[in-house]
Amino acid sequence: MARASSRAWQRMLSGRRLDILDPSPLDVEISDIAHGLARVARWNGQTQGDYPFSVAQHSVLVMEIFRALNPAAGQRDLLYALLHDAPEYVMGDIISPFKAAMGGNYKDVENRLLGAVHIRFALPSVPPPALTKQIKRADKQAAFFEAVHLAGFAAEEARQFFGEPTIAAFDLDRFGVLIRPWPTREAHDRFVEAFDTLSADI
Repeated sequence: MARASSRAWQRMLSGRRLDILDPSPLDVEISDIAHGLARVARWNGQTQGDYPFSVAQHSVLVMEIFRALNPAAGQRDLLYALLHDAPEYVMGDIISPFKAAMGGNYKDVENRLLGAVHIRFALPSVPPPALTKQIKRADKQAAFFEAVHLAGFAAEEARQFFGEPTIAAFDLDRFGVLIRPWPTREAHDRFVEAFDTLSADI
């Protein structure tokens, strides 16, 4: 029996109508994801630079940190890393304290959206737990670098929230490019380029 839900439709620029509470993989398009994530600001927009630091750019940064930490990772694992925040193309980037305050319902909606995204792009809906842990590790290290380089955190303060990075910024290829906030179109295009490269052989 289908799960009963009140409809919460979001109309996308692609013309798709996505039910946020009961999403179908058939209504997920990479063009919509890239468009949305390139326009969602990390840190509620409280970052330095001429442009917001977008979730699309954060996703590319996480993918590159994940690649550096896991040099044997395959295309599929890297694609999971790139798409780890994909639900934010419709839900926005809600900071962690708010997520904790909202409780389980928010996480359930987020997980259903992420599962639909994974299925749409030929991935199992839920990645293996070990991979999820590795991506979370890369995500926290990206947050540390963003906090220190963009959001005004002292390094010690960032360590208290995100832990000590296990990779140095100078060991990350093109770190200066990855941390400099990109214009919206650049963030969109770099996200799509990464997606196209990773999904070509899946």
